[in-house]
Amino acid sequence: MKREVIYKIFSNLPVIHTERLTLRKMKVSDTDDMFEYASRRDVTRYLTWYPHRDRSYTKEYLEYLGSRYATGDFYDWAITLDSEGGKMIGTCGFTRFDPPNNSAEIGYVINPAYHHMGIATEAAAAVIRFGFRELGLHRIEARFMKGNEASLRVMERLGMTFEGELQDALCHSGTYKTVGICSIINKE
Repeated sequence: MKREVIYKIFSNLPVIHTERLTLRKMKVSDTDDMFEYASRRDVTRYLTWYPHRDRSYTKEYLEYLGSRYATGDFYDWAITLDSEGGKMIGTCGFTRFDPPNNSAEIGYVINPAYHHMGIATEAAAAVIRFGFRELGLHRIEARFMKGNEASLRVMERLGMTFEGELQDALCHSGTYKTVGICSIINKE
């Protein structure tokens, strides 16, 4: 897969539908929904970003993403729950691509009010299918900070294989964190 193809596809982010969800572009009108979970320390505990300090920060972030979508340089979908009128309850998408090796990494975050409902698994499965079918990827991986067993369980439900840990591979909030890696190959 060439970078130009990635930019072309993601500059007009396709909408993905699942049984209960719609994955779509994030919009400024999602500010309140995103702030509801992005402002929480318990949500960002195992993520590489910090809690949003106020709604204006969230709004500015979503405005910034509009320009990244326009250039095809952002690969994340808003997860919306159809039964709740399209309320944004998290995000899921590709965090990076490795075109020479035809692989990518996915990530996801869900509002805790919607945990234990299989939403992360449903959204990530749709993104993985998109990666294999539409992008022709060979390998998709996901990473998690050691201790984030909930994320590891999502990866296992997706059929990903645990490949191991990278000891102290990430410095987060001044502390080194061990990172686990899982992957799935197109033929799986």
